[in-house]
Amino acid sequence: MPSTRSFSRRHVLTAGAAALATPALSWAQASYPTHPVTLTHGFGAGGNADVVARLIAQKLSESLKQSVVVDIKSGAGGVIASNAVAKAAPDGYNLVMLTGAHTVSAALKKKLPYDPVKDFAFISTVSAFPFVVAVRAEHPAKNLAELLEMAKKEPGRITFTSVGVGSTQHMVGELLGSTANVQLMHVPYRGGGAPVQAVIAGDVDILTDTLTVAAPHIKSGRLRALGVTSAAEWPTMMGVPPVSAVLRGFEVRSWLGLAAPAKTPQAIIDRLTGDVNTALRGADIQKTLFDSGSMASRSTPAEFRRMVESEIKRWRNVITKVGIPQQD
Repeated sequence: MPSTRSFSRRHVLTAGAAALATPALSWAQASYPTHPVTLTHGFGAGGNADVVARLIAQKLSESLKQSVVVDIKSGAGGVIASNAVAKAAPDGYNLVMLTGAHTVSAALKKKLPYDPVKDFAFISTVSAFPFVVAVRAEHPAKNLAELLEMAKKEPGRITFTSVGVGSTQHMVGELLGSTANVQLMHVPYRGGGAPVQAVIAGDVDILTDTLTVAAPHIKSGRLRALGVTSAAEWPTMMGVPPVSAVLRGFEVRSWLGLAAPAKTPQAIIDRLTGDVNTALRGADIQKTLFDSGSMASRSTPAEFRRMVESEIKRWRNVITKVGIPQQD
């Protein structure tokens, strides 16, 4: 048994080490960042996540006085990117732009290489947006009712695309078919501009994607918008009816948000939350997001965490209702 003297000496040494470490840690946090920060996302170049990630990276670069570099790790509906950041050093230099697919994957996958809630320090939501259902300009369906009627007559022939299995776009297409009681065939791509190009080329019938991706092609006349997934008409797509006009009660809105690995120092999380929230109050970033089909949406870390937990439950209910089997 150790003596009281030896125990006390160890206790003093431990307390002394902690006292020395605490100022060092505080100094490190106060001087953060001292080198470039990496912001990772899991979808292709030119997609909604990429556009918004680069916008936020620019704003953070200005406030942090350090470069914020966007790193694309596409594939698996964002799982590859989320896993990379979940396992990265929790030092404030590794951030991830999560999308609604983060919660879809948590609901759809039998197992993930990370915990979608516990392995992340949530910083703030960034934007909220609906999706648009569109077809190529030459498609015979002139409206959503005609498209669904075509799908009903030839089950499995009408195809829809997405930025990957387990993405929110994938779920929108599945939910569209299920709600209309028609069979649609899913044709996934790795993300970015590939899905919209496939629809324009006539390789796939239906695009279910963000307005960030689809709106320029709708305005140019290469795509025909059949509906938006918001409850009412979306401000930047006036004249395009909500899907709920044909399928009562249909509504899907998604989001983007910034997170870091769990155990990232709270002082750094607080700094980043403040910087993101300040940026999102700016008229310039609000206009940029609005013009690209989104709306600025800021939050506290706690609010973001609760939203993620709630969305996982919501998508689990949808997947069960639609009858989509869980994936390995």
